[in-house]
Amino acid sequence: MKTTRVNAVLQGDSVKRLKEVQPGSVDLIFADPPFNIGYEYDVYDDRRSRGEYLDWSRQWMVGVSDALKPNGTFWLAIGDEYAAHLKVIAEDDVGFTCRSWVIWYYTFGVNCVRGFSRSHTHLFHFVKNPDDFTFNSDNPEIRVPSARQLVYADSRANQRGRLPDNTWIYRPQDAPESGFAPMHDTWYFARVAGTFKEREGFHGCQMPEQLLGRIIRVSSGPGDLVLDPFSGSGTTLAVAKKLGRRWLGIELSKDYAKKINERLAGINIGEPLVGPADPLRSAPKTSKGKRKGRLGKNGQPLPQGDEDTKSGIVEAYSETCGSASTDQMLCDPELNAAFVDACKKKSLLGDAFVWNRLLLRIRKSGELPKAQSSRKRFSFAMMDSYSYASEIAMHLMALDYGLVLDDILCRPTAAAEFDRIAARFAPGHTPFEYRWAALAIRKRATKSRELAMGRFQAEGWQKKKLPPAEPLSHYSGDEYKRPGVYVVDDGEHSLYVGETFNLHDRIGKILEAPYWSKLNANFVKFVPHEDQSAHGLQSFLIYRESPFLNSHLLRPEIEPVSCS
Repeated sequence: MKTTRVNAVLQGDSVKRLKEVQPGSVDLIFADPPFNIGYEYDVYDDRRSRGEYLDWSRQWMVGVSDALKPNGTFWLAIGDEYAAHLKVIAEDDVGFTCRSWVIWYYTFGVNCVRGFSRSHTHLFHFVKNPDDFTFNSDNPEIRVPSARQLVYADSRANQRGRLPDNTWIYRPQDAPESGFAPMHDTWYFARVAGTFKEREGFHGCQMPEQLLGRIIRVSSGPGDLVLDPFSGSGTTLAVAKKLGRRWLGIELSKDYAKKINERLAGINIGEPLVGPADPLRSAPKTSKGKRKGRLGKNGQPLPQGDEDTKSGIVEAYSETCGSASTDQMLCDPELNAAFVDACKKKSLLGDAFVWNRLLLRIRKSGELPKAQSSRKRFSFAMMDSYSYASEIAMHLMALDYGLVLDDILCRPTAAAEFDRIAARFAPGHTPFEYRWAALAIRKRATKSRELAMGRFQAEGWQKKKLPPAEPLSHYSGDEYKRPGVYVVDDGEHSLYVGETFNLHDRIGKILEAPYWSKLNANFVKFVPHEDQSAHGLQSFLIYRESPFLNSHLLRPEIEPVSCS
């Protein structure tokens, strides 16, 4: 029987269980199989003959290929002993194309008495179609600082950095001069040793979260399905959940499967990954102590500018934006492009992100000329047909790109990605509308949380039962042209909690947007709510239901109530 289950751990043999997965349904598969080196697992025998091991590997890799979408991606982690063999099988027998052969290097490797200590693992990046596959190269969480940034501190350097090399190194800042120099821009990921806080304790071969984070971010998008056929300690699934992906695991051991489920139950979407992502910023040379600097809300350094640069930015703003406010300029792609072009013509140091971010800092300091007129703010009734998509896009950009709203609006490429995500959920609106709605939601978030923690907690909504879930088509009648709060789910999990002035029209928008069907958004629970504090109930239900798509800005911090 083929399964379309998601967010679950299937216990059993990977070869058999992969045959049960719906063909062509998975976006990304990461596999860290047994290396056949005699490791002591609780139920698996890691001492097979070479022929038996390679034949078994061929079988499960065929299952991987069958489960993947035509544009799907397969990452394989393997040790020295069988790396070359499995690469040949994957390419020649199964039909994958290898895009990269990555070396993950770490210090404090496994000590060998009569040989060199093992301090690396091979990571193969395979795709089914070499002309069509996901590779999110513009994601700032993937990119690394360039040599211009790290070595020369050149203010003209591209603030986005560049893609990393294919050797990923643990603590390059502490490597000797004859080793990996920092300008190589290699990443490090610590092997999850027994003393690490990250260690789960029930499985000896645990991958670091940041390594899986890089792979999942670059080879999938929010809402995509990530599968791990050898789930082990559950790290792939944990990182996929944190990054807003759907996930599916396969694990031979009943005990491991149980503990994976326990681990995942304690994780919320949007939680930060464990471990430092960038050693050169978060963990400088041991002998130098901590590196200090002005950081933004996302932990990234804020752009710095000299007085001439600041003056030039103010002049460019005055020349191009007229009576428009900075918010209007950032939400209007054409107006922002004119401002950026004016900065370029003045030969200012930096790029679009630097100039936009500095402009916000200048405004905050009170040094910016006040706009002569401000665009009339839209009411939420006016934005009802698309504001929910702005919230979802803001949330997914925070999950996947690590960007807060100001940083999204200040980066033209990130803002364009924000527009694209919003259009997936509510097509047919302008970039200005999507971005302006996001600013309005952020502004109202504090009030929403206050209402949730006050009125709706006092009214006992923690224990109230919601109406039963009904198919989307149930709400097609005119009697549902009314306001209220609703919960969209896939039959098992809450996907989104929203508020609307017209449920009938909102469901119509959901039905016409294909991306909702990709998430199996088939059911709705509806709570009619006439007064203007509906966003407080929305906020409370976000806390209660832990949906996949809602912004954490709206999630209140509420003390749990005992049910005893």
